[in-house]
Amino acid sequence: MDADVTDSAGKAPAEPAGTGDGADDDNDAGITASRPNRGHHWLRWTALGTSVVVLAAAGVGWWFYKKLDGNIRTDTTTAAELRTYEKERPTPIVLDAKNILLIGSDTRSGEGNGKYGQDDGGSQRSDTTILLHLAADRQSATAVSLPRDLMVEVPSCRKPDGTRSTAQFAQFNWAFQFGGAACTIRTVEKLTGIRIDHHMVIDFTGFKDVVDAVDGVEVCLKEPVDDVQALLRLPAGRQTLDGEQALGFVRARHGIGDGSDTQRMERQQRFLGALFKKVRSNGVLLNPTRLYPVLDAATKSLTTDPGLATLPDLYELARSMQSVPTEKVQFMTVPRQPYSADPNRDELVEPDAENLFERLREDEPVSISQSPTDSATESAKDTADAKDSGTERNSPTPTTAPSTAPSPGSTPTFEGSNAAAGLCE
Repeated sequence: MDADVTDSAGKAPAEPAGTGDGADDDNDAGITASRPNRGHHWLRWTALGTSVVVLAAAGVGWWFYKKLDGNIRTDTTTAAELRTYEKERPTPIVLDAKNILLIGSDTRSGEGNGKYGQDDGGSQRSDTTILLHLAADRQSATAVSLPRDLMVEVPSCRKPDGTRSTAQFAQFNWAFQFGGAACTIRTVEKLTGIRIDHHMVIDFTGFKDVVDAVDGVEVCLKEPVDDVQALLRLPAGRQTLDGEQALGFVRARHGIGDGSDTQRMERQQRFLGALFKKVRSNGVLLNPTRLYPVLDAATKSLTTDPGLATLPDLYELARSMQSVPTEKVQFMTVPRQPYSADPNRDELVEPDAENLFERLREDEPVSISQSPTDSATESAKDTADAKDSGTERNSPTPTTAPSTAPSPGSTPTFEGSNAAAGLCE
């Protein structure tokens, strides 16, 4: 029978239900309905994949955060000791200003430190101490080195074994050896009248790692350096120091300049300025692959008070430093001269030292002029003289005193350097 059959009325017979155009329409409708479902299906998979990536990134970020945060060691003992002496401590004058004591530990014990001298059994030594004053408006930062040989009044302090030291007139770095950071802070506060808000203790190995993390720091030397005790041999000229060389460079006394602690501190200040300048450069701060090693090295080297013992606390401190112009990050040494009873020790030059302390207490500006001597460019004759004398002599004249007597209402100027100068300017 022919498929194209008509009935007696000439009409085509009705098609069975579910077939014909109606069925086709239903089928088309079914296909059309399935397409959005497939689109949703792929959207769900895309969203799921994105979520996995985000969670993975967050997990990695959290891991980095926890690792950096866990690197920081907290010094709760100092905080407890200082609370005992709260009544004798200075009262802050400008609350938004911050005074942070940076202490370079000279211990020979511990991993990586023994090579810099005989193991001292873990006794504490303060190799370098810097009082860092951050202005309340965060438009300047002044770092003042306190000589380790400065003769000061050291209070009675609690020793690690629980006994107490005797209050005495002694060289400054004995305070750290007697009673650690707490004794050093009390000594500084007694000397300056400045309330210390926070402190950080930094060890040898950590300093090296930070320098290595920024791919070294450039220095310029007019004379070669050969210091056996500092494990340092450098040729004359422009060169980039790695962490090991940098540590020797800032610690050297016998093979560079006149062998004095005066020049060593100047060298430390200028090197820290150059290091600060490089860390702040875009090549480090805006590059996560370079920034993380810097943060890892820095946090591993730190022991801080509870107020700076977390990554957010340190980040907030670093963030506030970002607004300080590089030329306003200033370094100087407290005005002092050879101690009258022993030229190998120091004493303050007054009233210059008190003028400086007063400016910092009241958060008043301090100006810095370039030091006339540069430890990195001293003559070979000074080096030979120091070796012949066999002494670690101090500068024979007062150092870092104001260059001119300030007129009333003017800003006093002290010898020093700033972070913009670097070591090859």
